[in-house]
Amino acid sequence: MPASMLKFGLPKGSLEEATLTLFDRSGWKISMRNRNYFPAINDPEMSVSLCRPQEMPLYVADGILDAGLTGKDWVLENNADVQVVADLIYSKMSNRQARWVLAVGGDSPYTRPEDLAGKRVATEIMGLTRRYFEERNIPVKISYSWGATEAKVVEGLADAVVEVTETGATIRAHGLRIIDEVLVTNTQLIAGKDAWADPWKRRKIGQITMLLQGALRAESMVGLKMNAPTANLEDILKLVPSLNSPTISSLQDKRWVSLEIIIDTGFVRDLIPRLVAAGAEGIIEYPLNKVI
Repeated sequence: MPASMLKFGLPKGSLEEATLTLFDRSGWKISMRNRNYFPAINDPEMSVSLCRPQEMPLYVADGILDAGLTGKDWVLENNADVQVVADLIYSKMSNRQARWVLAVGGDSPYTRPEDLAGKRVATEIMGLTRRYFEERNIPVKISYSWGATEAKVVEGLADAVVEVTETGATIRAHGLRIIDEVLVTNTQLIAGKDAWADPWKRRKIGQITMLLQGALRAESMVGLKMNAPTANLEDILKLVPSLNSPTISSLQDKRWVSLEIIIDTGFVRDLIPRLVAAGAEGIIEYPLNKVI
């Protein structure tokens, strides 16, 4: 048993699979156990637990967990006294931030939040919703939604809903119309105040943060390696963006050099044909696990 152990919380639910994949790419192998909330991890200095993101800030604030991943929305909803270590923008579908939005029926006469004065609003995130309307001095009746929130308007159980979305597609699919944005949210790595004050745990949390951020950064980047003719090197270098400067290595044939770069995936499809036209050969594209 190691002298120190970090108790880390992983979000159960929609972010679970994406989180396990992110940790795998960061160097931690987490093995799920059937009907068990305590997966195995290949790090003797860590124990991991699965819990709902809604509850994670409370467990971390109370010291039951030293650190964990949850949503910015749930940190604010619980008014949790935790240390926000880092923002990690990822989801089950993409690396875009999610939004809590105020939505009404597509044929509703309401076009702005003020139109909802005295009306019923259903949501899972009651604290944030209450503060949103109080800041605007709009009196509304807020009720907790246990699920299928979008359907509450369709069923006539609410005049509006505050619901989370990434693209708005689900909102529109239920015949609703967004009239305002309540909060932009993303995953956060949070730590308890006692854990953050402990030098060993703080270093361990910093290690996890660095590698998770590196893995996320690498998702939008690839490496390119190629042979470039020395005579055309200046022209080729004008084509290639990189993190700092390209790596150039001499080859046995002095007429050629080996050139290696790391670039955003969005440039690759246009860049490779231009590199070939400039004389580059043997171009290899490879994925990256982490970019630190």
